Amino acid sequence: MLAAVVVLIGGGFLFVRRGGKPPEYRVFRGEPADLRDLSGIIHNMLAGHPRALVQFGLVLLMATPVARVAFSVFAFAVQRDRTYVVVTLIVLGVLIYSMSGGYL
Repeated sequence: MLAAVVVLIGGGFLFVRRGGKPPEYRVFRGEPADLRDLSGIIHNMLAGHPRALVQFGLVLLMATPVARVAFSVFAFAVQRDRTYVVVTLIVLGVLIYSMSGGYL
């Protein structure tokens, strides 16, 4: 829910700033280079750029399953269920590897 709220707030600010400008669909323009890593997103978000706020909401959305799996590792460790700890650590490793783009 938090990720959705952050994206909606960023989208609202983006609409207010650029709502009257018609979109250009002829040329694809990806995100600027400064919005492609977490430090750039946070820096631009603190500077008040609405696109960075939308990007941060998407980062929160992607971090949700990772946090959930990490919490599961902790919960299984507290229950001393070694099998599920190992399986969940493998799942966590696959998630982190895939989100890093295979650079780890």
